[in-house]
Amino acid sequence: MIENFIKNYLNHPQTYDEMFLSSDQYRNHYQNFIKNFSKESLENLNKKEELAKKLFMSQGITFTVYDSGEGIEKIFPFDIIPRIITSSEWAFIEKGITQRLKALNLFLKDVYSNQFILKDKIVPINVIYSCPHFLREMHHVNVLHDIYIHIAGIDLIRDHDGTFYVLEDNLRTPSGVSYMLENREITKRLFPDLIPQCGVRSVTEYPAILYKNLMALSPRAVSNPTIVLLSPGMYNSAYYEHTTLARLMGVELVEGRDLVVKNQKVFMKTTTGLQQVDVIYRRVDDDYLDPLVFNPNSVLGVAGLMGVYRKGNVAIVNAVGNGVADDKAVYTYVPDMIKYYLNEEPILKNVPTYQLSNRDELDYVFANINEMVVKKTNGSGGYGMLMGHAASEEETEAYKIEILKDPRNFIAQPTISLSSAPCFINGKLAPRRIDLRPFALNGPDGISIVPGGLTRVALKEGSLVVNSSQGGGSKDTWVLTS
Repeated sequence: MIENFIKNYLNHPQTYDEMFLSSDQYRNHYQNFIKNFSKESLENLNKKEELAKKLFMSQGITFTVYDSGEGIEKIFPFDIIPRIITSSEWAFIEKGITQRLKALNLFLKDVYSNQFILKDKIVPINVIYSCPHFLREMHHVNVLHDIYIHIAGIDLIRDHDGTFYVLEDNLRTPSGVSYMLENREITKRLFPDLIPQCGVRSVTEYPAILYKNLMALSPRAVSNPTIVLLSPGMYNSAYYEHTTLARLMGVELVEGRDLVVKNQKVFMKTTTGLQQVDVIYRRVDDDYLDPLVFNPNSVLGVAGLMGVYRKGNVAIVNAVGNGVADDKAVYTYVPDMIKYYLNEEPILKNVPTYQLSNRDELDYVFANINEMVVKKTNGSGGYGMLMGHAASEEETEAYKIEILKDPRNFIAQPTISLSSAPCFINGKLAPRRIDLRPFALNGPDGISIVPGGLTRVALKEGSLVVNSSQGGGSKDTWVLTS
């Protein structure tokens, strides 16, 4: 069975394939999987794929795409072939993310207090002060345990030679962890024997570690602090994730209208009266958190919340103002932050990045735009990008005009040939491009990274865009025991 698959598997030239070394030879760490997987018939695999779709739909594992102003709910496409990572590769990734997170957390503490990194001209002051997510309201706010980044989703890609690069840091309200957890549950249903036979490490501890960290953040010395997950509500694209995490941790899922501020404390409305809230795991963006401080039209937040936060009477996860550290223009300076704060060489590399506010770099990018990916510094979800190699001349010229209006809002990166992995598509194995978002949890006891993450897949043939909003899907990520 597997021989037929391999025979017809056509990988892209100049692309690192996760499973195959060549068209007829697969990598050692896939051997065990292939030995077991090859016993499956094509008919059986088609049935398993169909079952996965039904399970995703019946359990409401969906996300919302906003198109023409309408919210369309879709299931997150799932590929049944797992992506496998060796224990040594994972040790390298874990070490690199831990280092990066430490430096970024120190940067946030510094930039909202003494600003040594700006005074020493490691990061240009104008890059920070022109960032819309740099919040002066956070200046000299005492953040509990000095932890700004409690939860991070760090996007990694591999180039054609197998080198890992950090594509993006997600440090505000990173999403996707529920899909990582559900992908594993679905795989257990589809291939119940494969996971133990292949020696795959577990990801299911994530909610327990997060809950333990949230408990440890309580400003009140009580044995059972009140923790809530603050959601914008059911029309948010990640609402399924909010409900899942609240359920798995056993905490209340609330919206802004369920909370009220009194006497410099936050309370939750309950049927038995007001109950003081100690920790808020918020999935609401900064701008909507407190209408008295940020957007006055917001109905998603809680009036007076920032006053309670400044007093230290409530912990907010992630900290307010983190967006300045994951702005794509600031991303360029993360390797310098690692050297500056930790006196270490970066373990994980950045993708080479051009700041379009710099005239020389802008000229170079415009001259080579067909080989570039140009992004908005505060864009997300794969929206608003220019893929130079795939864009028409008209699209490129229109995009250049947009860039020239405000070059600070754009960065450019050379087109990286993302690694590919086999996907089960229409009864055949076909290569599709992938990335990886591991999730790191930072608490008073240190940084924990569950062994795995969300592998996102560009399901459209030839596409390099993995975002679910742009037609991407995902697959289970297996980290092997040593």
